[in-house]
Amino acid sequence: MKNLIVRAITGVIFVAAIVTSFLRPEAMMLLFAIVTGLTAWELCGLVNDHVPAANTNRFICTVAAVYFFLAMGGYVSGMTPSAGVFIPYLLTIVYLFISELYLRQENPIHDWAYTMFSQMYVALPFSMIPVLAFNGGADGQVHFNAILPLSVFIFLWVSDTGAYCVGSLLGRHKLFPRVSPGKSWEGSIGGGVFVLIAAAVVAWYDHLEFEDLKAAGELYPPVLTNLQWLGLGLVVCVFGTWGDLVESLFKRTIGIKDSGSILPGHGGMLDRFDSSLMAFPAAVIYIFSLSLI
Repeated sequence: MKNLIVRAITGVIFVAAIVTSFLRPEAMMLLFAIVTGLTAWELCGLVNDHVPAANTNRFICTVAAVYFFLAMGGYVSGMTPSAGVFIPYLLTIVYLFISELYLRQENPIHDWAYTMFSQMYVALPFSMIPVLAFNGGADGQVHFNAILPLSVFIFLWVSDTGAYCVGSLLGRHKLFPRVSPGKSWEGSIGGGVFVLIAAAVVAWYDHLEFEDLKAAGELYPPVLTNLQWLGLGLVVCVFGTWGDLVESLFKRTIGIKDSGSILPGHGGMLDRFDSSLMAFPAAVIYIFSLSLI
């Protein structure tokens, strides 16, 4: 009972922090820069502690991940319009490769692989949050609009909650027993149904906001159509589930149950953001694909 209360309190604070951060672009960038750093630090620590013959440069990997997130945010927001903002990050990656020539590590290939893993698995997905948040407006300027990245989180939370509730009541057929014995097909489908409902609500809000802006004389179209919102919900639901399974596979491979204990009742940063790490890149692909149709 005590653990349930702790988990609930942590969950409420966690959700409140994310939602309120999207009220201001500066708050969003600050919060997720911290999240990116903590997640990269945690991942590199797990690799160094549990993977034989692997030794990543935990500090530099973390700094590189945070820098890439901030650089991406600066670039897509127009604050640093030159792509040259990514040069320090590229130099860091080159250094991490070349440094293995002089460190005399037991297995430099492991070091290279897990170093790049920290960037591809953590830094790149989190950097997609500002890509979704900063959009070009009808006036040709870049504007901050939280509805897309925030909706991804909402869909993930609804999917997790719906899958847990439906799976607990009706779950009979295992979804992926080798990696996550607790997940069921019934739960995943139930989570998807709940996400479609949530997407319909977000679509209604999106179009309601459009009508308010239109009445005020501002010509900003709805972010997505109703059907496109439903499609985004399904994409987030499916890839969020895969994200959860990917992290479970990682933990099983290195022989741990939780990635950390920084979030009481919820484990580590990877445990909390595992679904996001696949959902955000998928959401960006989906949104940009719509613009090509």
